[in-house]
Amino acid sequence: MGRLVNDDGITLDELVARIQPLRVRGDTSLPIDSVCYDSRQAVPRSLFVALRGGYADGHHFLEAARRAGAVAALVESWPPELDDYPAAVQVEDTRAALAQVAAACYRDPGASMGMVGVTGTDGKTTTTYLIDAMLRDAGQRTGLIGTVAVRIGERLTEHDLRQTTPESLDVQRFLSQMRAAGVDWAVLEATSHGLELHRLDSCPFDVGVVTNITHEHLELHGTVENYRRAKARLLEHVRAGISRPYPHGIVLNADDEGARSIAGYAGDVPITWFSTRDAFAAVHASEIEIEATGTRFVLSLPDGSRKPVNLRLIGGFNVENALAAAAVGSIMGLPAERIVASLEAFRSVPGRLVPVEQGQPYRVYVDYAHTPDSLEKILRLIRSLVPGRVIVVSGSAGERDRTKRPLQGAVCVRLADFAVFTSEDPRFENPDQIIAEIAAGAAERGAAEGRDYLCVEDRRAAIGAALDAAQPGDAVVLAGKGHESCIIYGAERRPWDEVAEASRALAERGFPARHED
Repeated sequence: MGRLVNDDGITLDELVARIQPLRVRGDTSLPIDSVCYDSRQAVPRSLFVALRGGYADGHHFLEAARRAGAVAALVESWPPELDDYPAAVQVEDTRAALAQVAAACYRDPGASMGMVGVTGTDGKTTTTYLIDAMLRDAGQRTGLIGTVAVRIGERLTEHDLRQTTPESLDVQRFLSQMRAAGVDWAVLEATSHGLELHRLDSCPFDVGVVTNITHEHLELHGTVENYRRAKARLLEHVRAGISRPYPHGIVLNADDEGARSIAGYAGDVPITWFSTRDAFAAVHASEIEIEATGTRFVLSLPDGSRKPVNLRLIGGFNVENALAAAAVGSIMGLPAERIVASLEAFRSVPGRLVPVEQGQPYRVYVDYAHTPDSLEKILRLIRSLVPGRVIVVSGSAGERDRTKRPLQGAVCVRLADFAVFTSEDPRFENPDQIIAEIAAGAAERGAAEGRDYLCVEDRRAAIGAALDAAQPGDAVVLAGKGHESCIIYGAERRPWDEVAEASRALAERGFPARHED
């Protein structure tokens, strides 16, 4: 990650032509062989792009990049270190410029394929997986960029980058690889960070999907209104690509206030609404029946067809995700039978409602839920499936939206019978302080520590405490980590596997994992 190697040959002049420079100095006829935003990736004849980030300012690494061989720099300010560069270009926003530079270096790979963007507070990953599977079932060659994995044609690589939408340089590199693999359609998770920080600026989206917009990432956006505005950028991307030779449309959740609030940004692009409540929505689910092994409903589509669906995924929120995917299939002209067959064949997404079963008399689930809304949905679902109590283990990421922490604590004690608040990814924050902020929300609901919840910083010990509290017929929900393979303390990424940790803890309590021969 972090560096583009250009085999086609391009000059700095050609790159500057794609942006709006404030100042240019030096020899812009220089050939550029690579572009990077990490000085450790700089090589001879490279362009170093100085990005300002949460932990570091790329302008402080101009000297290091020059020593490594960078011949040109793209900057927002003009420090003295630029005197050592053969060429330098100043712009107002290096992230916005990087998106254009990356697309130019990779020769605009998005122009060679249809593109679907999926945004929303919750449900992005499951919805992108469903769309990807549906398109593949329909004979399309696909690419996927998201929270869990990157697909390049037939190759699916799971990752743990903690950056659902990569930097624009990496997005364009993946799209270039997809083009080389003959991909017909790329499906991307479009986060508010990715949209706000210009990572998707050079992506010509044809179909945009909004699952919901609730409460998240106010550490970046400041207000819910700004958060919604960031999500609305996806709709503007779709509007900008209206002349492309691909099916075009926007899919919105009619049941979600946040999604409804940005509908005006669709402009003249047709909107396909989906709903589990409004029978007049173009894509609608009725007669919903949720069981422990799956979900049944009747799917209504814009062509007037009504088809029964036996979804292997559990929960009403997964019905919404399935409806969003079905709406995309409808926009692309897939027949109802094909849409239903794909939905019914789909099995699971890594880290989403994964059962851990080792013969214990209570259920254990691992799930990625880490927002107030997603926790509410998963806890309501589990409560409907078990006769006993619901116990939840939950935390909140450091250096992220602090305002959601008490909301999470309140949701946990309102919908679970017992909660254990623990660490998720504290980063450089004090983990005990994060947990205290979560617990404050629980206390405001009248919950008492020791009776209704515990604060256990060590996540392994927290899982153990939750299992020790479980009785036959109960369910333990381990929320927040899902598929992730580490816990971040400071700059250290400590290895972590939530399913494996749950399995180990169960084994310690007399329920060893059963291995098939």
